[in-house]
Amino acid sequence: MLFQSARVALRKMTAEDADVYHAWRNDVEVMQTTSPFIDNHTRESTQEFVSQVILGSSSSKSYIIVEKQTQTPIGVTALIQIDLKNRNAECIIDIGAKDYWGKGYGSEALKLLLDYAFLEMNLHRVSLRVFSFNEKAIKLYERIGFQHEGISRQLLFRAGKWHDIVQMGILQEEYVSSLSEVRS
Repeated sequence: MLFQSARVALRKMTAEDADVYHAWRNDVEVMQTTSPFIDNHTRESTQEFVSQVILGSSSSKSYIIVEKQTQTPIGVTALIQIDLKNRNAECIIDIGAKDYWGKGYGSEALKLLLDYAFLEMNLHRVSLRVFSFNEKAIKLYERIGFQHEGISRQLLFRAGKWHDIVQMGILQEEYVSSLSEVRS
């Protein structure tokens, strides 16, 4: 395990994760709040995607979120579009195992990812995009310290209606400051 908190650990994705990841990618309820494209993914396309993640690139770092007690894979998180010259990246997180929704696992995993981004990689800024109707996620990001930076109006058509995509970001100094406030 690369990084761990009280209940979760982040580890690199392996070929054995293709089946569980395939199930998440094809679960409409899971993808409803995180993916702009709800498609039926073939097993082959998922295996190809997982193979690309395993090979890695300098512009992304992807991890499986594992519940530590049972060693159950429960989601994915990643830093994508990593720009080392300007010290920034975008983050994504998705809890694919619905039994773990709303229980703080996503928060723990995201904090581990941000610890890595800011304290190990020395990034200056991490951003994310979230659908405007995903109010639980927006509240989580705000609690962690992400600031609202902009809105792409009516960019997503979902359930017969147009929705905005909200851009949020957090700076290294803001994140580190929030850590020292928690510890004091």
